[in-house]
Amino acid sequence: MRIRIVGAGAMGRGIAQWAATAGHTVELCDVRAEAVKDAVEFVTAMLERAVHKGRLSAEECAATVGRLVPLDDPWAAGPDVELVIEAVREDPATKAEVFGRLERALPASAVFATNTSSLSVTGIAATLQDPTRLAGLHFFNPVPLMKIVEVVPGAATRPEIPPALTELVESCGHRAVTVADTPGFLVNHAGRGLVTEALALLEESVSDPAGIDRIAREVLGLRMGPFELMDLTGLDVTAAVIDSIWQGFRHEDRLRPSYLTPNRVAAGLHGRKTGQGWFAYGPDAPAPAAEPRVTGDADRPVYVVGSDPEADRLRAELAAAGAHVASGPVPAADAVVLVPVWGTTVASAVAAHGLPAGRTFGVDPLPSARRRRVLAVTPAADPAAARDARAVLARAGDGGEPWAVSVVRDTAGSVAQRLLASVVSVAASIAERSLATPADIDLAVTAGLGYPVGPLAWGDRVGAGRMLELHRALHASTGDPRHRPTRWVTERARLGLALTDPGRSPADCL
Repeated sequence: MRIRIVGAGAMGRGIAQWAATAGHTVELCDVRAEAVKDAVEFVTAMLERAVHKGRLSAEECAATVGRLVPLDDPWAAGPDVELVIEAVREDPATKAEVFGRLERALPASAVFATNTSSLSVTGIAATLQDPTRLAGLHFFNPVPLMKIVEVVPGAATRPEIPPALTELVESCGHRAVTVADTPGFLVNHAGRGLVTEALALLEESVSDPAGIDRIAREVLGLRMGPFELMDLTGLDVTAAVIDSIWQGFRHEDRLRPSYLTPNRVAAGLHGRKTGQGWFAYGPDAPAPAAEPRVTGDADRPVYVVGSDPEADRLRAELAAAGAHVASGPVPAADAVVLVPVWGTTVASAVAAHGLPAGRTFGVDPLPSARRRRVLAVTPAADPAAARDARAVLARAGDGGEPWAVSVVRDTAGSVAQRLLASVVSVAASIAERSLATPADIDLAVTAGLGYPVGPLAWGDRVGAGRMLELHRALHASTGDPRHRPTRWVTERARLGLALTDPGRSPADCL
């Protein structure tokens, strides 16, 4: 296939490398001739590096470079061009001008694709004389490494174009997911679940950015914490995406932005690229602060409230680590009291069961990815009792390493539960609107965001019924509509279906 790529910046050159490596002839052009020259040199250097690392032969490298065709004029006639991929800046007027000129220069048979990450594909197509020839083809940076592409049909796109683009993408070694032309498409939309809830937790002073990131990495198993991720992406970019998706979905509560971001953006605290974001960067940046060491009495008796499996498991783990786990109908006067919380608060447990407020603490029962427990403290906590509870939770078992223990402010569901609940809820709302299939949601999120498992599959690990219980408890505890249960989770919990199961539609039953 002969492909013309218009725009030789970071995305354009990445797409050019991807397509040429797969065997396609690639015309690379830009209104700035020097950008084309720089792009060809960059791609050549990347391919030569692959040769040095043994990932590519010298012959394959030469052949790939030979398939790159620099063009001086983006609007040159191209009777053999079958596909155009536009990768210019995110501006509707600029994209409309590019496609308008291409429409006059290229044959009607050439398919047009826009690499927009946030603009309406339908809106861009509407500027063409023939809007049926254009679809979205959203790559992620760096293109050769991010092996996922969103195929986005516009409202007028011819039905044969999305399957053809999917076949092209997958024949070139990437995975393709078909998504609706809606704000944020799929990956950016699904990614709001993590960062918006992390910002909400920070708003409520549940923990600081470093503390929330530790829990996200070591309890949930994420590769990066949400604040690290915002610093990597750039808070200016993240905040703009959050706002545009929230506005595009008519102020949907699940996607509600935080008041924390505008001032930080205005102050230039954008993250790595400015040297200061949620964290500091650069050679003069101070080292991250170490967690406070454990100083309490690990031999203090501990009483675990509840008769559910989470409470029983915590008792067994602490006993196996050599802790003095007290029994009986009520806690002894010298025991610290631990309450496994699921979508609720420690304060509500203290009130409901008449527990001693000063020495009662919450424990998140979610299984931990990397030996970290989370201890929730209320405003009534006795500091000495809290230190002892942390020491008890940190005890190692079976000769293993001690557990790390995060101390956070009491909140409904604690940190990891709220992050997970939001990730699952946003993905479920995408599925119930039929914006993408459950399989494509999970594929796109794992490939595009690096989650250890797709959000719907993650919910299935917990169980649809248990996730519904969590969503209901968070909603009831906070009154915040951002936590209201989705229809997708509610139905599947009641019907005994997996969250990854697309189920049957009326059309299937005709």
